[in-house]
Parts: sequence; C-alpha cells; structure tokens
Amino acid sequence: MRIGIDLGGTKTEIAVFDDGRREVLRRREPTPKTDYASAIEFLAALVRAAERAAGATCSVGIGAPGAIDAATGLLKNAYGVPYNGKPFSYDLGTALAREVRVENDANCFALSEATDGAGRGANVVFGAILGTGVGGGIVVNGRILRGANAIAGEWGHNALPWPAAGEYPGGHCSCGRRDCIEAFLSGPALAHDYQRASGGARTPVEIVAGAQGGDPGCEAALSRYEERLARSLALVINLLDPDVIVLGGGMSNVERLYRKVPGFWGEQVYSESVVTRLAPGVHGDSSGVRGAAWLW
Repeated sequence: MRIGIDLGGTKTEIAVFDDGRREVLRRREPTPKTDYASAIEFLAALVRAAERAAGATCSVGIGAPGAIDAATGLLKNAYGVPYNGKPFSYDLGTALAREVRVENDANCFALSEATDGAGRGANVVFGAILGTGVGGGIVVNGRILRGANAIAGEWGHNALPWPAAGEYPGGHCSCGRRDCIEAFLSGPALAHDYQRASGGARTPVEIVAGAQGGDPGCEAALSRYEERLARSLALVINLLDPDVIVLGGGMSNVERLYRKVPGFWGEQVYSESVVTRLAPGVHGDSSGVRGAAWLW
C-alpha cells in the first residue's frame, strides 16, 4: 500500500492507496506554522495515524513546493512551509525509520495525470499549474524529468515571451524577480491586471463570471490572460513538443481556456500545424496526493 502526501502552504493532505490504486483513506490538516522539528513530528504522526487506520505499513511519497537540491540535500524554493532550506527528506525518513521520496508538487500532478489521467498513454506530458503560483512538471514515457538542478518544468519563472506594448515592466513575482510568467498568469496576477486596467477590484472567480455575463472589463482581462497563456505555452511546445499539456490549479477550471488558447498559440509555435492537446486534469485536487503515492 502507498501513502501520498500533498504538502501545501495552507493545508497538508494525506491519502492511502491499495495495490489496485484505489483510495482507502484521505485526511486534510492545516500545514503547521511552527518550528521545523515540530513540523517534522507533525508529518511523522500523520503517517503513523494513516498506517494504523489502513492496517499496514506503507511506502511514503510527498509532493512539496520546491525541490530537493541535489548538491546540498536541502529543500529549496518551497515558499510558505517550515521545511524550506532544511534536510527535509532525510529528517522525515529518520523519524519514520525508512526512506521517503520527496518530489516537486507540479511533478506529482504531471505524474498523476500521465499515469491514468488526461495524459494517459502519451509519451510526453507537460503539467502546468495555474493557481496562486505558476508551476510545471514534465513526464516522459511515464517517468518524471527532474533535470540536473531539479528545476525541470519551471516555466513560470521565465520572462513572459514575445511581449506586447505596455506589458513591461510587469508585476513582481514571488521569486523576487519581475516580469516572470507567474507575474502574469497566476490567479492573483489576473486580479491585478483587471485592477490596473479598470481601477476596480475583483477576484479571479468574479472576473470569469463577469466575462460570462458580458462585462467588457472582465472580458478584456480574461482575453489578455488567454493570449498571454498561449504565448507562454507556445514557448513550452517549442522546447518540449509535448503530446498533451494538462492544466491544474484554480484557473484550470475556466472552461473557455481549452477553446481559446490553442487558437492563439499557433502564431508562436515553430510548426505549420500544432497537434498538442490542451486538457484539464482528470483528477483535480486529488492529483497531488496520487502523484506523490506513484513516486514508488
């Protein structure tokens, strides 16, 4: 049996799967805002409780923001959790007296969708997270592509490609730089773009609803978002040429993206025709824990 853990900035989710990939248990707890040692014990206790409930000792896989640095063994780029900059996988493995596998959360999403989701059967799957941040994961022939620096798929921290007039300078990104794709395509970035253009304040959900209702300001903001997403994914297609791009995160629930974006990206893709599919994730919020479990 396998345990998957989705470690987020606000919530930590754990699930247990049997040998037939059936979910037998799922729990969600607030991510602790405490010292590192207490946070490790929190996770260890979560695993032990899940194993008691399942009646078995399980393999443990964790999807976390950031990645384990191959040179130092420390968790890096994991903003908002107490494990950042620490020997996270080693210390949790010591607490549980076994190896644990830790992988970037976007990689776990991509692995889940490539295994039995929207990318099932595809050779190359790119999983793109469009939420509070913008992340990405790459799966090739069923295996995660991590890269030499454990940052493969981090498309959100490249500059927005083929900039249009008035787009630069853009907003600040969570990584500390300006003009990253994340600063244009995250949920908060959509809200900021609407506010800058209209002077009003609306959430991404309200902007999408407003566009559906015919509000011109909301429609303009969402159209700008779609065109920027198309340019950014065109860059991914030119580099990876994936069979399918699977969207996750809150913005992936906007149904019109799957109609509009492929109509834009052909202008920047270096091919006369583009057969790459753009699809929503099949497993939704479950992909994080599922992909973490499939690390074994």
